[in-house]
Amino acid sequence: MTIPTAPTQKAPPIESRDQLIASFARGEKPKDRWRIGTEHEKFVYRTADRAAPSYDEPGGIRDLLGAMTEYGWRPVEETGPDGTNVIALNGDDGSVSLEPAGQFELSGAPLDNLHQTCAETGRHLEQVKAAGEKLGLGFLGLGMWPDKARAELPVMPKGRYAIMRRHMPRVGTMGLDMMLRTCTIQVNLDYASEADMVQKFRVGLALQPLATALFANSPFTEGKPNGMLSYRSHIWSDTDPQRTGMLPFVFEDGFGYERYMEYALDVPMYFVYREGRYIDAAGLSFRDFLRGNLSILPGELPTLDDWTDHLSTAFPEVRLKTFLEMRGADGGPWSRICALPALWVGLLYDSQALDAAWDLVKDWTIDERQALRDAVPKMALDAPLPGGGRLRDIAGQVLDIAHAGLAARARMNRSGDNETGFLDPLHEIVRGGKVPAEVLLERYHDAWNGDVAKVYGELSF
Repeated sequence: MTIPTAPTQKAPPIESRDQLIASFARGEKPKDRWRIGTEHEKFVYRTADRAAPSYDEPGGIRDLLGAMTEYGWRPVEETGPDGTNVIALNGDDGSVSLEPAGQFELSGAPLDNLHQTCAETGRHLEQVKAAGEKLGLGFLGLGMWPDKARAELPVMPKGRYAIMRRHMPRVGTMGLDMMLRTCTIQVNLDYASEADMVQKFRVGLALQPLATALFANSPFTEGKPNGMLSYRSHIWSDTDPQRTGMLPFVFEDGFGYERYMEYALDVPMYFVYREGRYIDAAGLSFRDFLRGNLSILPGELPTLDDWTDHLSTAFPEVRLKTFLEMRGADGGPWSRICALPALWVGLLYDSQALDAAWDLVKDWTIDERQALRDAVPKMALDAPLPGGGRLRDIAGQVLDIAHAGLAARARMNRSGDNETGFLDPLHEIVRGGKVPAEVLLERYHDAWNGDVAKVYGELSF
């Protein structure tokens, strides 16, 4: 989750909707300034009993954040009803934050190339592993807790999460599972212009189900197979329909910054952040806020800080801020944390690759795109493809396009290697024909003898 925008008492109120549109235009960058921001979450567990640690317990999440300061991370505090707590860290490698049940997230710094991204990931994982060893904590790379019920999980002392926990059951059946029991890998990418954003958004949305399939890694719930390959993705199908999904309007003529602004204005609010605390605005309208008619702050107008915070509360498969977020992948091991940005950088950061990817998907209808997304959590690469066949039939072609895009970028490391090697885990999945969840299910039924706890030995960092 996004660390809240620091409030500034002197921040001027929004005077025009044009300012909201301009907030997206400010993200435009020339190609030589495009960067890669990779985010990845992992589950934290006590090595003694595999329980999820609470925030306050000795050796728990608070102590883990404190241990990370030995590596130069700086604490970020939040004051709530129970006092002031460290809820995040800032540093040269970006920021570390907490998901609702203590899932540990690195939101990496914007970097020039994938060699830097993977090195950043490696540094972070080495740090958390060293800190965890001192505290008796381990870290698990999966898309969903394989063995924990909601009631077994702690809740972190962050104001926005208290609001979300109250609101989620009002709008869907699985929102609390999303908050408490899932982990993801995401990548944030730049655009040069409104037209460039539109094409990248469309390709990203259309091919997001392929990313979900390739990274599917959540086949267990409470110790048993759940009938899905990406249960994390399935959870999003009934979390909150007003702020999730495939956004069909992105493919309509005339889509651009203004249309996304209208969508974001229609997303119900969660909160307003004032003087270091969250004010519950769940279900209220940002449009009313713009008119000074927000019931919890009558007469007050929002600032651009409020708009930035509000944009972080929409959760579609691809999200627009001042960059584009690719949001479809389950959590996983180090190699796949590096592979996800490789896939999307290869497809979106080279014009020929972007055009080739668009040619693959441009004729799909709204209904076909939605049907593919709906099928992927259960079927992964066997999901029916628009026009016939299975998703696996184009997987290799998409990876070839991404490979060509990375080769064209020609970003070399000190050994003279370009970035294409980061796609190797995905090529192996396509060649082998089995996504990660299918491999785990085979082990569960065979070598693990039905004991899902064996996953801790195989997928811990």
